[in-house]
Amino acid sequence: MMSSSFFPVETTTPRLLSAAAARWPEACALRDDATQLTYTELDALRWRATRALMAIGIQPGDRVAVWAPNVWEWIVSALAIHSAGAVLVPINTRMRGNEAGDILAASGARALFCIGEFLGDYYPSLLAEFRPDSLAHLVVLRNARLGDHGWDAFLQQGERVPLQDARARADAVGPDDLSDLMFTSGTTGRPKGVMTAHGQNVRAVASWARAAGLEPGERYLIVAPFFHAFGYKAGWLAALTHGATILPHQVFDAEVVLKRIADERINVLPGPPTLYHSMLAHPQLADYDLSSLRAAVTGAATIPPILIERMRKELGFKTILTGYGLTESCGFATLCEADDDAETIANTCGRAMPDIDVVCIDADGKPQAAGVAGEVLIRGYNVMRGYFNDADATAEAFDAQGWLHTGDVGVLDERGYLRITDRLKDMYISGGFNCYPAEIERLLSAHPAIAQLAVIGIPNARLGEVGKACVVLRAGAALTEAELIRWARANMANYKVPSAVEFLTALPVSAAGKVLKYHLRTSG
Repeated sequence: MMSSSFFPVETTTPRLLSAAAARWPEACALRDDATQLTYTELDALRWRATRALMAIGIQPGDRVAVWAPNVWEWIVSALAIHSAGAVLVPINTRMRGNEAGDILAASGARALFCIGEFLGDYYPSLLAEFRPDSLAHLVVLRNARLGDHGWDAFLQQGERVPLQDARARADAVGPDDLSDLMFTSGTTGRPKGVMTAHGQNVRAVASWARAAGLEPGERYLIVAPFFHAFGYKAGWLAALTHGATILPHQVFDAEVVLKRIADERINVLPGPPTLYHSMLAHPQLADYDLSSLRAAVTGAATIPPILIERMRKELGFKTILTGYGLTESCGFATLCEADDDAETIANTCGRAMPDIDVVCIDADGKPQAAGVAGEVLIRGYNVMRGYFNDADATAEAFDAQGWLHTGDVGVLDERGYLRITDRLKDMYISGGFNCYPAEIERLLSAHPAIAQLAVIGIPNARLGEVGKACVVLRAGAALTEAELIRWARANMANYKVPSAVEFLTALPVSAAGKVLKYHLRTSG
């Protein structure tokens, strides 16, 4: 039950993997195409990569980034980063070179694990022009081109570091040491680095996995990207806590996923609502044997109750949970229970997980009564340690009582179940990805034809919401919707690219000169 506390014995990621390897040594930990690793083999590979990081001079507290899709090397790299006492910096694979370069520079990352060829791009080439001076090492995980440092060559460097030195380094990592620095954008349009520690992450992940009913040997297909808390913390890290088998999936395609479920007998499949909508809409859905499916966990958007019913009836899920969290809370805050009814699962995000407090407050900071909307605040072991190198933003995020202000508006019912109703900020969610208009506006404003613009979220049947750019052109400039969208695809992650463009002669503004986005929403 959600009311009971749960404290895992292992308090760091390195100790978590060591315990898993001792408990399930011959169980399959990970399967990715031709690569299959037992827990013992995953553990051994973690040590090889840890020794290699030490060989290239990575010290405790250094930041090391990973810019790659869901592949087994991502997981090994992350485990090695943690075991070396360094801080993991995940980078979104949809980012272009300039965006990734900004993250690397802001984090001061000394090393980067990078995919080679992916979706038609060679990622080291994307970065080349924007590589910061602080980045001393770049390791290409797959298909390194001539002159680039590949994964095998990287591992060989570790042979000059004794295994006992690596074990000593990992043993020195404590629960209060930073484990990751995950960048999330805000109203300034500049990404902010969220700092979280080993102990809080392992504790939250173990609690989540316990609520989801993860069992040893269950096959966990992870479609959510590893650079996101859903694919990383509620994904492969959660699988390691319960001896499950991790099956990474790089790019979502409904037919491919349905085939993998049938062929590989998948048991657990979390994802945003769009994933299940796409599966249910597939014309050959009935041709696939989905009887192995047991658990789904979703969130990130409004969910119609009929979707929950169809997931149970047509996809065969026995357990369906919805939850709420944000990067600043390790990705976790509230969660439904397995026996909640469809209406509760669809219309709420569940109630606070053990030892986490959630409250909704009014404009004066006073708690709202049940059923009355207010800003959602979170307090507990799961809240971040702050924003990296940004004391002002950290101070703004917390109040004097230690409550994290989320910027979301929600309602708590009499049972303590939370329903998110709105956002104080302009952020919208497209296909499960948080989209921050200020950041997208900053990127779009680099186009030479644009004088002024504002980005808003508009409803979309498939993705929940998509972006719309309201643009004022420079005098004498010419630009079409198709031209701007094409330019945007070349300069930013594709989920940030607006789906619609409206050209205006002027943006509506207040007397103080602030753009009135609610006018844009109601007029469109």
